[in-house]
Amino acid sequence: MIARLATYRASGDPMALARKAEEGILPLFREQHGFRSYSVAIDGNEVLSLSVWDSRADAEAGSELAADFVRNNMAGQLEMIETRYGDVAFSTTLGVSTMASATA
Repeated sequence: MIARLATYRASGDPMALARKAEEGILPLFREQHGFRSYSVAIDGNEVLSLSVWDSRADAEAGSELAADFVRNNMAGQLEMIETRYGDVAFSTTLGVSTMASATA
């Protein structure tokens, strides 16, 4: 599994933007191939978006979808700072464990 972490700078109310993401981006992600989970966290005026996908290609497709949604629905309220991708080493919510690979 691949995680996509996007960091945005918010110029509006971060909680209102998180609600907008939950109402708008989450349903779009759920329709996408390879989607596993989506979380949003707030740190001051930064919004951290974490989504998990089956593959890098799925994650990149999700990234494009999110960028389109932000551009069309949150223009001027969110500024993309960074997007990163990484292999999920373990996740309590997704049932991924490094222990399983250590014993294999």
